[in-house]
Amino acid sequence: MAANDTMTAYQRVQAARNSKRPMGMFYIDHMIDDFIELHGDRRFGDDAAIVSGIGFLNGIPVTVIAMERGDTIEDRMKRHFGCPEPEGYRKALRMMQEAEKFHRPVICFIGSSGAYCGIDAEKRGQGLAIAENLFAMMGLRTPIISVVVGEGGSGGALALGVCDTAVMLENAVYSVISPEGCASILWKDASKAADAAEHLRLTSYDLKSFDVIEKIIPEQGKTEREICSALKKYLLSEITRLQAMPVSEMLDARYGKFRKIGAYQK
Repeated sequence: MAANDTMTAYQRVQAARNSKRPMGMFYIDHMIDDFIELHGDRRFGDDAAIVSGIGFLNGIPVTVIAMERGDTIEDRMKRHFGCPEPEGYRKALRMMQEAEKFHRPVICFIGSSGAYCGIDAEKRGQGLAIAENLFAMMGLRTPIISVVVGEGGSGGALALGVCDTAVMLENAVYSVISPEGCASILWKDASKAADAAEHLRLTSYDLKSFDVIEKIIPEQGKTEREICSALKKYLLSEITRLQAMPVSEMLDARYGKFRKIGAYQK
């Protein structure tokens, strides 16, 4: 655990899962002006777990794609508690391709325990939808910034996580599997989730130390609006930096960012 990390990894997981924690729509409402939501994947239907649309970030036209779990129990059931179906990922891909066409930066807000695991979602190509996003985002010829605002779980989160700049809120987590799932596989005992969380290295500080992410937005002692303001300021600076780069240079840097993940020296 990093020296400035005063909470355990599993406490971070619990904070990321807090039912009152703001998710994607909060950041859209407080950061994006004149937001217009666009619906549907043009193949099957619309997925409420992913909200997508266009708007302005301090006058800059942007495409925004956000995972949303909802507030009321009815809304959360409609959104599968923030776990997207294939239609959500295909809608996201459609929006990214539109952003590329009109040279708009893409901002993704990630906050989901993973892709929806229902049998119907599998029948409609859940794995393929995620894979198509990963493939397309690596070569998308417009800036992409991904922000993990809550729990970022497995491929369901990574499907919006291929980007030029990855940001995490301090108490967010980002992992290939949940601590409970990991503990169940390794020790056949989900009660060892806290131990698994430490080994998974899923906190913002862990991932910053591995260069998986570029920026941590502090939360300790901050109000939700102060966190949102700090995030907005950083997004504006990154969009300005990325838009000033030649596209070929930006794509090379994006490719290099992911190629170096997992590299080590003896």
